[in-house]
Amino acid sequence: MEQSAPKRKIKDSVFTNLFQDKKYLLQLYKALHPEECNVTEDEIADVTIKHVLVDADYNDLGFSVGNRLLVLVESQTTWTFNIIVRALMYLIQTYHDYFKRTNQNLYGSKKVNMPKPELYVIYTGDRKNIPDTISLSKEFFDGAKISIDVEVKVLYQENEKDIIGQYIIFSKVYNEQRRLYGNSKQAVTETIHICKNRNVLKEYLENKEQEVVDIMMTLFDDEQILRAYAKDIEDSKEKETERKTAERLIKKGKMSLDEIADCVPSLSLDELKKLEAELMQLEY
Repeated sequence: MEQSAPKRKIKDSVFTNLFQDKKYLLQLYKALHPEECNVTEDEIADVTIKHVLVDADYNDLGFSVGNRLLVLVESQTTWTFNIIVRALMYLIQTYHDYFKRTNQNLYGSKKVNMPKPELYVIYTGDRKNIPDTISLSKEFFDGAKISIDVEVKVLYQENEKDIIGQYIIFSKVYNEQRRLYGNSKQAVTETIHICKNRNVLKEYLENKEQEVVDIMMTLFDDEQILRAYAKDIEDSKEKETERKTAERLIKKGKMSLDEIADCVPSLSLDELKKLEAELMQLEY
């Protein structure tokens, strides 16, 4: 009997698991900055936010390079300009943590030291004509000059020569296999097999194959839970709408409860009788 996958954080993914390893994190940085050939793993520190403003809402990846650079990266399969707003929230919280960690006084007369920020989104979906950069001013304020702007670079090109492009290939292969085999272990194992044959994230997938399978199978479970939750919310909203409709029809007094039941199928006849009694009691 096959054991169920271990439960993980809701946003744990192949992306976050891959770049927990500093070796691959350094490869990511060098893909962004190929001119920085002398940077070492020791210069890179993880500053990924664990919680931002509300519980369980945090960015995929954040890291600093010495005291000179702060890099925040999100991975997205669904295109949304809201990533700009999230990036701004992540950046503010990350700077807050940085000043606290380095014991700098924002209220003092001495100018604080700040690492330069870089914001990225890695897009792995199927939408065409993706812009290379998106900004708060352009997308939310029609290009007007605003007090603070945010620019996010969008990475979406497949490229077997660097780790970012390989991750994008991996994600697209996975999307294809999922369309073929659904949310199944076969979709996951086929993705791993194809990518290893194409030399895409090969070393990572060979060393952590079972862990990758566990992660992706657990994400299937999470998606099913979220879909069920969304359906419950939708059903609840629909029932509340129909309840209000039933209240109006009962108050008008032109239809029998049996006739009203045909108009509001989410409410049983017993529920309508109870609602009618409640409305009569309110009138008195």
